[in-house]
Amino acid sequence: MLGASQAIEANVYGGAHISASAALASSEPSVDRFERGTIRRIEAKEHVFCDGDPRTHVFRIEEGVIALSKLLGDGRRQIIEFAYPGDYIGLGTLREHIFDAQATCAAKVRCLSAAALEQEASRDAGLALRLYKAVSAELAATRALLVSVGQQSAMERLAGFLLSLSARTANPGDETVVKLPMRRSDIADLLGLTIETVSRTITKLRTMHVIDVVRGTEVHILDIERLTELAGQ
Repeated sequence: MLGASQAIEANVYGGAHISASAALASSEPSVDRFERGTIRRIEAKEHVFCDGDPRTHVFRIEEGVIALSKLLGDGRRQIIEFAYPGDYIGLGTLREHIFDAQATCAAKVRCLSAAALEQEASRDAGLALRLYKAVSAELAATRALLVSVGQQSAMERLAGFLLSLSARTANPGDETVVKLPMRRSDIADLLGLTIETVSRTITKLRTMHVIDVVRGTEVHILDIERLTELAGQ
């Protein structure tokens, strides 16, 4: 998955997330090819692509959230990252996708032929460099997730996730109200936790008056300094 709206942001992993969308964002004609891409509407739980599918297209998220994940042999799922509006998925050099890309809610993506984009990059050094930076950002985020899942407590992981979501999806000028466009099970599969642990940690944050949850899908951050402290940032 390729990063969101800021060049560097605090994220779920408690580190720096270099935004790949920023790496690709440009007014140059080569990037404007995406504006000529076709729009595809995705229903909740529908796949954009699956692990093993031929990599024929690159996708830009226009609406909704897409979870990139890997299904393990015993049926467990590890979500690698969530892709938000403005993010790009499907970049790379492999002939097949190595992750599943599944919508967590109704979504819309813009599609561009991977071959066409790569052909253009072979003629445009600037575009090739931006694509390189985008893939590098994806690798950095994956490494950071490894550190988070391997070393951080459940509280640190969840607090960091909420801070990341606030930085990426909150209304401009109001980072205290965060939408949760994914299920608790999706959050658990990203953070390497059980659904029960996610629910207990959310309840603990509410009891501490750090957050409040409205209608189950909207988080109000009441004490962002405390939440940052709990995330170990």
